[in-house]
Amino acid sequence: TTNLQRDNKYTYKMAWLEKPIKGLLLDISGVLKNGDLAIEGSVEAFRRLKASKIPFRLCTNETQEPREALRAKLSRLQFDVDLDKIFAPAPAMAARLRQEKRIPHLLIHPKINCEFDQPPNGVEPDCVVIGDACEAFTYEAMNTAFNILLKLKQKGEPKFYTLGRGKYYMEPNGLMLDLGPFTAALEYASGLTAELIGKPSPRFFKSALDSLELPPDQVVMIGDDIVGDVGGAQGVGLRGVLVRTGKFQPSDENHEKVKPDAIVDNFSQAIDQILQKCCYSCKSQRFDDRVPKK
Repeated sequence: TTNLQRDNKYTYKMAWLEKPIKGLLLDISGVLKNGDLAIEGSVEAFRRLKASKIPFRLCTNETQEPREALRAKLSRLQFDVDLDKIFAPAPAMAARLRQEKRIPHLLIHPKINCEFDQPPNGVEPDCVVIGDACEAFTYEAMNTAFNILLKLKQKGEPKFYTLGRGKYYMEPNGLMLDLGPFTAALEYASGLTAELIGKPSPRFFKSALDSLELPPDQVVMIGDDIVGDVGGAQGVGLRGVLVRTGKFQPSDENHEKVKPDAIVDNFSQAIDQILQKCCYSCKSQRFDDRVPKK
């Protein structure tokens, strides 16, 4: 390796830090934790981030439990975060259904039923919503959703929503099938295309950005999903940083379409680099302020 090659590699690694970083979007699974276990170094890094006062939001495609339960789980793992800083697909979907006055057929995990208004008895659904139903993804449940989609299609008004398109996610005992394959099965059988509500939907990312009240070029997304986190964030103008934890696979580093702004070993390394850069910038600013202007 030549000195020039080494310099170019270093420049690539650090270029994402050149522009100001005023806010962060963080994935949860695969970045802060795997299942019920915190990823090594993530708790301490999260504390450093909170102490720095850099605003952040947690952007997750978690659809197996409601936000309150997720917040409680994070708290048990020593990630203390306010509920309004957690952005998840189910509350976003529920709000949209209320706004559009729709009656959904829900193929979701039983734990997140509480996020949705329960439809009146005897009223036929006018849309289908699919989330990560986990063990509730039975043949009967999938077939029922399929037939409702066909009926809506015949009426000429099919509405099909999915809360995610992830292929898989990491648990302590290995990779697990995510929502994407089940969504794809219903799409294939029905001939319909589901509208995505979670990541990498631009609408989902923009809702978190609106909460931060920051322009996209001042915000960085840190995630373990090369497409859902990094690609989705870059699609709306954010910088996307990929961590080598969670669902990360070595092939992600050479993805054919998505090129991360940076690849780091873990969340802790990303936060260290951000805080070191911010600290250096602050010191430089204070020095400039002390220099008399001509």
